[in-house]
Amino acid sequence: MKNEELLNLLALIRVDGIGDVMAKKLIAHCGSALGVFSEKKQTLVKIPGVGTSITYALRDKTYFEKAAEEIEYMDKNNIQVSYFQDDDYPHYLKHCFDAPILFFKKGNMDINNYKTISIVGTRQMTSYGKSVLEDLMLSLKEYNPIIISGLAYGVDIHAHKLALEYNLQTIGVLAHGLDRIYPSLHKKYADKMLTNGGLLTDFWSGTNPDRENFVKRNRIVAGLSQATVVIESAEKGGSLITADIANSYNRDVFAVPGRITDTYSKGCNQLIKINKAASLTSAKDIAYILGWEKDNEKKKAIQQQLFIELNDTEKLVYNYLLKEGKQQLDIIALHCNLPIFKIATLLLTLELKGVIKPLPGKIFEAI
Repeated sequence: MKNEELLNLLALIRVDGIGDVMAKKLIAHCGSALGVFSEKKQTLVKIPGVGTSITYALRDKTYFEKAAEEIEYMDKNNIQVSYFQDDDYPHYLKHCFDAPILFFKKGNMDINNYKTISIVGTRQMTSYGKSVLEDLMLSLKEYNPIIISGLAYGVDIHAHKLALEYNLQTIGVLAHGLDRIYPSLHKKYADKMLTNGGLLTDFWSGTNPDRENFVKRNRIVAGLSQATVVIESAEKGGSLITADIANSYNRDVFAVPGRITDTYSKGCNQLIKINKAASLTSAKDIAYILGWEKDNEKKKAIQQQLFIELNDTEKLVYNYLLKEGKQQLDIIALHCNLPIFKIATLLLTLELKGVIKPLPGKIFEAI
């Protein structure tokens, strides 16, 4: 996206009274953010929901000053944006009526080509919840899903840490700007996530992690994924809000059942009781309902068929990627004991044969 277009778009969503839904409506009528600002007042007021206060606010040039400052910060800190009309905007999120018109991101994400699940739960995770989550993530590893959560204490950060351990792409959705990490204790994990996944938010730099922002953030957690998994939850909490939002998007929700006397199983048991979540006892429940088992069977059949067509050197590289998961070009060359120029050619050949795929940042993965 060109800076001029981004400037107008950022200025538009900064205008008082204009949220994501209204901004999309204005752009649909005027063709672009620039078109909104240049449109005549008498035309704007005819758009449903647009009153005189918004038309007057659109004439305030200070919104462009704030937008310019944000772009400058983005340029200095390698922050990118995803706009809802762009091809790389997450397709699951795009289908949510209140999805952000754009969000800010850092890292190495390729969300549209993967299975995706959101894992949420209490910040006071018990030993039971921890054990269930660890077993679940170990079993999910074979399906290679993207793990989405909120980087908070408890279930969130444990899900991210396990994803990192199993070399799964993992994305943290923040309730504040990308100029900070909250809680700060999790910065070391957030930094690691940037190489395989990353961080995203629809909040501008300088935004504090205020209480209401976490509720707003939850719609992105629910919207990004095929399904939301609640590991543990009390009778009330942010996890149940995320589950409700996921249900409103017609997404699958899973909840881990627990003893009726356990405080942090009451929320999950209630979701199951009122049919707002499927009971989750193993990763196979997710794979069956989401159809991942069939995908894996097809994938294995294709891999076996194509494997015969590889020569010894190609097999060496392919088997390494199959075992280790996503790897950078330099690392592949080092572990396969091959020169960079030869690895580059081999990777291209393997890509053309359909057994590996390239990812952003000179990273490659076996299919």
